[in-house]
Amino acid sequence: MNVMQDPAAPTTRRELRQALRRRRRELDRREQKAAATRLCHALRRLPEVFRARRVALYLPNDGEIDPTPLLPWLRERGVRAYLPVLRPQAPNTLWFVHYHGDTPMVTNRFGIPEPDTRHGAHRARRQATWTLDVILLPLVGFDDDGQRIGMGGGFYDRTLAFTQRPGPRPRLIGLAHDCQRVTRLPVAPWDVPLDAIVSDRRILRP
Repeated sequence: MNVMQDPAAPTTRRELRQALRRRRRELDRREQKAAATRLCHALRRLPEVFRARRVALYLPNDGEIDPTPLLPWLRERGVRAYLPVLRPQAPNTLWFVHYHGDTPMVTNRFGIPEPDTRHGAHRARRQATWTLDVILLPLVGFDDDGQRIGMGGGFYDRTLAFTQRPGPRPRLIGLAHDCQRVTRLPVAPWDVPLDAIVSDRRILRP
């Protein structure tokens, strides 16, 4: 019932992105909280997350589904959590910086809280992306074939392009509200495939 399938619906990636962002922003606080609870319950049961020792996630913005209720469970299990940071002097790519209660935070140019760049610049506080076990990344939209679109900046796609080559890599799990599911998404050649997509209602494995 929540699937966007109106034949008159927007079809370009830009129009679709705008429509889906509007959908998730329309969810009220109670709906957001309930969705986050269901999401994190599903994530705790995922084998990739249950086995992980180093997990990257994000702080929600612009109506994104919230993975942060997972943090206490990760801490209890001795799992290190990491947040994305806009990498300085490297256009549209990310660092992943260890996150805990005392991590100094700033607001980046998109209005999103992230660990202070000067704090994250120390190599001991960063984790090489290929050594992470799981990356939980926000989606703007997804379909049942496992295709997805993000915010359009290409930050994750550029940062994770190496996962298309042989070698160690993290499991990539996209997160979204179920109302962000669409019938079919246009695919771009630079889209990095995901290992799974988890919403507050379903788990998809492309």
